[in-house]
Amino acid sequence: SEKGPYPISNNPPIEGGPKAPQDSDRHVLMIDAHNKKLYELFHVLPDGPGKWKAGSGAIFDLTSNKLRPLGWTSADAAGLPIFPGLVRYDEAVEQGEIRHALRFTVRKTQRAYILPATHFASRSKDANLPPMGLRVRLRADFDTSKYPKTAQVILTCLKKYGMLLADNGSDWFVTGTPDNRWIDDELHTLKRVKGRDFECVETGELRYE
Repeated sequence: SEKGPYPISNNPPIEGGPKAPQDSDRHVLMIDAHNKKLYELFHVLPDGPGKWKAGSGAIFDLTSNKLRPLGWTSADAAGLPIFPGLVRYDEAVEQGEIRHALRFTVRKTQRAYILPATHFASRSKDANLPPMGLRVRLRADFDTSKYPKTAQVILTCLKKYGMLLADNGSDWFVTGTPDNRWIDDELHTLKRVKGRDFECVETGELRYE
């Protein structure tokens, strides 16, 4: 973790809400637009009035594409920033186009990673399990015509840019920014998409250090 300081507010928006289980990830993301910095924290818990503690933290320079040092984690296990891989309302609905890869999680991974990931979070050497940083994309022949418009935008993104395995969690879980304007029934249609509808993209060698 970078030592910080981190510009966390008195009432930060915590993943899962302020009453999220203490054994959950409880991520907090902060963007300093003026200084072009992205701050991300994992497992944020209160530590007295107006104080917070976290399991780990990462600071990203938004003027650079430089990766974290090999072997370093972040608020996500893979060492990747969380915010760039989120589904955002302003992109999916207002702009009608998402022009970047998304992040996703699976329950089990192997003890390896592929760049741009820089860290693994498993003891398993089972080669049948996916490594951190694995990029998958939705098959080009997948029929999106029967999905709502917002879901179609997300699916089109997954065909063009794919998604990167960033953390251990629920299988095939994609995260979006919290926004009351989302129509949940439209997003829930994405549950019809299966793992077999994706294909793996070869992007580099496995790293084990």
